[in-house]
Amino acid sequence: MPHRPPAQMALGSFAYAFGYHPAAWLQPGVPHDAATSLAHWVELARIAERGKMDFIFIADSPAVAPGPNESIARWTNSMNRPEPLTLLAAMAAQTTHIGLAATLSTSFYEPYNVARLFGMLDHVSHGRASWNVVTSDHQATSYNFGLDGLEPHALRYEKAREFFDIVCGLWDSYDDDAFICDPESGYYFAPDRLHPLDHKGKHYSVRGPLNLARPPQGRPVIAQAGGSEAGKEFAAETAEVVFSIGSSIEESRAFYADLKGRMAKFGRATDQLKVMPGIPVYVGRTEEEADEKLARLGASLNPAAGLSALQLFMTGVDFSGLDLDQPVPASRIDSNSNASKAIFGVAEQLLRQEGMTLRQMISRWAAQGSHTLFKGSPKQVVDQMEEWFSTGAADGFMVMHPVMPHDLTDFVELVVPELQRRGLYREDYSGTMLRDHLGLARPASRYAAPPARDEVA
Repeated sequence: MPHRPPAQMALGSFAYAFGYHPAAWLQPGVPHDAATSLAHWVELARIAERGKMDFIFIADSPAVAPGPNESIARWTNSMNRPEPLTLLAAMAAQTTHIGLAATLSTSFYEPYNVARLFGMLDHVSHGRASWNVVTSDHQATSYNFGLDGLEPHALRYEKAREFFDIVCGLWDSYDDDAFICDPESGYYFAPDRLHPLDHKGKHYSVRGPLNLARPPQGRPVIAQAGGSEAGKEFAAETAEVVFSIGSSIEESRAFYADLKGRMAKFGRATDQLKVMPGIPVYVGRTEEEADEKLARLGASLNPAAGLSALQLFMTGVDFSGLDLDQPVPASRIDSNSNASKAIFGVAEQLLRQEGMTLRQMISRWAAQGSHTLFKGSPKQVVDQMEEWFSTGAADGFMVMHPVMPHDLTDFVELVVPELQRRGLYREDYSGTMLRDHLGLARPASRYAAPPARDEVA
């Protein structure tokens, strides 16, 4: 198996308000106002920054979770959900280095709004913003926007590609040196350094220009999470960070090679894309302590809450009336779901091939979802991370903390020092912008003159 040269991994903190596990909010010491408490979110960002992590990421969906109120009332992660850009802007003022990433959907925003929102976040954070580009995968979201359901998967990606190009074009509305602020001439910006977009495409018409200077990073770091064929093509062409499922190390190696192998046809170097599988991490000072963490959460889990977490990614599957201690009948599993195809596929495989009872599936999904569970002492967790990193399964990881802020603190205090001891992670930040942390080039404006030959050589 080919091994890569020595390098350092990327690390993002996947920040749910209460934690990744559906029973997180029931654990001692977890603030019950976590979802809307700015002090709590700032604490999370500062802990992650103390651990020299690349960025903190807030996933978003502008809808409540599907399912009956009796079930969703027991689960926090899709209820009372904070709007991420407001939070990140506030967090930017109280941190100095940590990257600030969030989801905004191309299905329910307009390109001009996204360009303006993330452009301003990049300015107020001095170059730390990242946009997670998604097309949305939950039917319930559409009902809040005058629609009867999501558009077909292929159409969502077709529109997303045009949407992305518009947003990048709007970020290039002004040259980097356009705002000359020259009292003598009376020019605030140089008129010849302004570029209206005048986009008229199949799905969108946007005149532009954006009413905001070019972002400090040129454009915020582009993240994506699609695992379908359309998603991988889109990512290979445009993404700089990909949050992948990581259901097993073998599948992750295959995904990594597949995705990186698509980049050449788009003229992209493979080091300009970081593949970061999501990993739920249960770490303790000993293996026994980590086992106790997982067992305690499992004992606290209400099956109705766990079923809501599963149902979120298995829209189209009817679990009603099923015996918790029997396998889910194959006739109930709908492979034609219009939700996330990659995540649905993992859940479907577990239900069809492993013969799990519904109760077992609920418990497993609550603990790790579609991801591989990393559990044990700091050495054991880092052994797993190093194997994935050194054998072509990952450039780094999206760390999913079961309980907040406790497990983020444990990761920073237990896992990060072991990574640093092995030379797998930075001792300190080497720059101030997110692109500095990730080793990503600053993109030139589409209107910039091409470099001279001697500059390219």
